[in-house]
Amino acid sequence: MTPEQQARRNIDSMLEAAGWHVQNHAGHNTDTAFGVAIREYPLRFDQRADYLLF
Repeated sequence: MTPEQQARRNIDSMLEAAGWHVQNHAGHNTDTAFGVAIREYPLRFDQRADYLLF
């Protein structure tokens, strides 16, 4: 497992423990829960957010 994969696993666990529903960008649905964290969310100018919280 790469350091990035391990970090993502740790961050996902912490977000879920705090009550966030973690989803991938592909096929995300912000209506599934009150708090949704979306991984790899695309931004303008070919940038991306590691997580975007809704």
